[in-house]
Amino acid sequence: MSTASPVEVDPGLEQVPEHDDLTVLSTPWVTIVWNDPVNLMSYVTFVFQKHFGYDKKKAEKLMMEVHEDGRSVVSTGTREEMERDVQAMHEYGLWATLSKSE
Repeated sequence: MSTASPVEVDPGLEQVPEHDDLTVLSTPWVTIVWNDPVNLMSYVTFVFQKHFGYDKKKAEKLMMEVHEDGRSVVSTGTREEMERDVQAMHEYGLWATLSKSE
């Protein structure tokens, strides 16, 4: 019968990654809200506050991007998360799409 001796590990040799590999990956999907001639700017601001939880200043900034630039990226995340956000925007009556981030 042989007895194995415990293996000693020098704590100085143990390498702990500085970051998790998954957190380094960029979030590849975005929700884009597009300008339309129907919804009031105040309503779009309200939707961004209600659905995304943005404060009034951020919601107004995104709404102005939609109004002036014709579109705004309003959220980023996984494809599934962005599909849910797009669906929610449609339910609020806003025109939205999802796209891979560039």
